[in-house]
Amino acid sequence: MIPTIPAELIALIEQGESLTVEYKKSTTDITKDVYETVCSFSNREGGHIFLGVKDDGTVLGIQEDKIEGMKKNFVTTINNGQKIYPPMYLQPIEYDVDGKRVLYVYVPVNPSVCRCAGRIYDRNNDSDIDITNNEYLVYQLYARKQDTYYVNKVFPIFTAADLRHDLMDRARNMTKVRTQNHPWRDMTDEEMLRSAKLILSDPQTGKEGITLAAILLFGSDNLIASVLAHHKTDAIVRVYNMDRYDDRDVIVTNLLDSYDRLIAFGEKHLNDSFTMDGIISVSSRDKILREIVSNLLAHRDFSNGYVAKMVIEKDRIFTENANRSHGHGSLNLATFRPFPKNPPISSMFREIGLADELGSGMRNTYKYTRLYSGAEPRFVEGDVFQTIVPLSEAATMIKVGPSGGEVSGRAGGEAGGEVSGEALPEYDSIKLSAEMLQDLLTFCALPKTRNEMKQFCNMKADSYFREKVLLPMLEEGLIKRTIPDKPKSPKQKYVKI
Repeated sequence: MIPTIPAELIALIEQGESLTVEYKKSTTDITKDVYETVCSFSNREGGHIFLGVKDDGTVLGIQEDKIEGMKKNFVTTINNGQKIYPPMYLQPIEYDVDGKRVLYVYVPVNPSVCRCAGRIYDRNNDSDIDITNNEYLVYQLYARKQDTYYVNKVFPIFTAADLRHDLMDRARNMTKVRTQNHPWRDMTDEEMLRSAKLILSDPQTGKEGITLAAILLFGSDNLIASVLAHHKTDAIVRVYNMDRYDDRDVIVTNLLDSYDRLIAFGEKHLNDSFTMDGIISVSSRDKILREIVSNLLAHRDFSNGYVAKMVIEKDRIFTENANRSHGHGSLNLATFRPFPKNPPISSMFREIGLADELGSGMRNTYKYTRLYSGAEPRFVEGDVFQTIVPLSEAATMIKVGPSGGEVSGRAGGEAGGEVSGEALPEYDSIKLSAEMLQDLLTFCALPKTRNEMKQFCNMKADSYFREKVLLPMLEEGLIKRTIPDKPKSPKQKYVKI
């Protein structure tokens, strides 16, 4: 008697084709594209193949007199090294679906790269892609399978002397966060690099040299550019100007200085509301930034030219970086299993206090996001890895005025700040908090140029400052021009009324 298909398999048929689910019409025989799917599934995340089902999920069923022959042909083919290499040992299972027969095959992930008729296939969404002639994608596939690390690439022409001693000395001092007597503190630069596995031998030539990881951590900007021209991290604030940005820092330097600049960028644009972790007052903002910045820098796929970025928006901060994925979709904290991405860089970050043990970053981000905004972060695995942290309006220094207009300014800005003992009304047209407006008016007690005012507000876009701050302040009668009859005079200044 043919068993009825289990409910969990029916659910897979109803959900539609995806990265791990494929339907094949195959009502009388097995077409060659079935084996291409077997190959792509084994090379990516594994998956479920249903024979006798149309692309739209309609169950057609297989002709009963053809089923045994199809089973035999499938098993014979996948055990034939000329067809599938390495051979696989899979068995189609026959199920009944409302009186119709289907064959179901589960394909596990193969630890080796699989080929179908000499071609290499990978899975992308619901398609099987022939990547044989794409050297980069083939490299990525082999890297996933063999756990090789791009950052361990050896440069025999460089030595420890080609790196920045000041950065290595800084790293030695930073080890105090772990222990006062860290062994690196008594080592030379070369000894420390060897201890951190940042000096290795090239497996092909046998020649010894510093690794790409060493250069990214301690190299000069010119040295980094010479070995990894696409290395860059983009920090962006996009609160008002959604088409471009309100502020930006393009970071092209070593990982230690990159960490400092990303943290400073986040501190500049995010409110620091202290919260209670038990009986201890902590800065949830700083805890979150530490986790997402260290993850962005230490776990990216440096072989990929995709620009890593940290973006702050009204309701979220998110990071993106190229990734050698071990899965697809949102990660579940309860079932997440961490994989090392760049062990020598991750290890260095742990030793100098910029990160904790593998896997702890995700738990900490959950913990402090709940304290900071009352929401939960998302971690999305794929060829681009995303960390998404929801923010409250207060976190991004956004305040909604009485007519619904957004008013941005310094963290902690309160409506109704005072200037010269008088309460300031809420001006919806002026894109500053009351506190920032108060400070700016105090600053303009003596005449100031537009550029001086813009710099005081820490704004870079000249047109935005003019339209959203300067002109509304003039219209509201808060300031006046020092040369009123020549508004466009290069000597024009503005003073508080």
